[in-house]
Amino acid sequence: MNNYEYIVASLPVLTTDMREKGGPDPEGLVGWIRSQCSDRDNALIDILEAGFDGESLDEEFYRKALSSGNGFLKGFFSYDLTMRNEKVRWLNKALGRPEGQDVVAGPEPRPEDVAEIAGALGTDDILGREKALDDLLWGKIASLTTFSYFDIDAVLAFLAKMNIIRRWMVLDDETGREMFQNLVDEVRGTFKGVNYKPDNQTDTIL
Repeated sequence: MNNYEYIVASLPVLTTDMREKGGPDPEGLVGWIRSQCSDRDNALIDILEAGFDGESLDEEFYRKALSSGNGFLKGFFSYDLTMRNEKVRWLNKALGRPEGQDVVAGPEPRPEDVAEIAGALGTDDILGREKALDDLLWGKIASLTTFSYFDIDAVLAFLAKMNIIRRWMVLDDETGREMFQNLVDEVRGTFKGVNYKPDNQTDTIL
């Protein structure tokens, strides 16, 4: 179990499992990845998946995520908490509510993170604002896994990006498909960068 090279190497091929409408099947992909992981790694995936459930995002959840012992989850949810709180503060100001209302306690955010999130929140149209925020989150995921090729962090990063894509398939299907293609290209680029080509890899990914 935990054959990370096989899991990551298989991702581009598996993502061609299309639904009738021609899109990726995130649920099927997550299920396959889980079947290849140990109980310990599935516990980390549980935390990640819970982080994309709006009802779970309270102080207790972030405390659990930040103390999970996994570097990717700690970095991802530190940034996610900063983004969540800045969105809440932005809404509080727009609605005339107290500045600290519904803000979740956590580590002190990095000023540069606050500044870039504030810039994204300044986008006028709703979809443009959401895309700008998700672009920042996507970039953060990439920065947290710069040297992660075949480990649990690479798997968690892939799943985090798939969750972003899943949301966009509901908000704007065309944007979701474009982001999906970018994800496939990124995984392909990983193998090119480390000169790794598994025996079961084909050239007919898409």
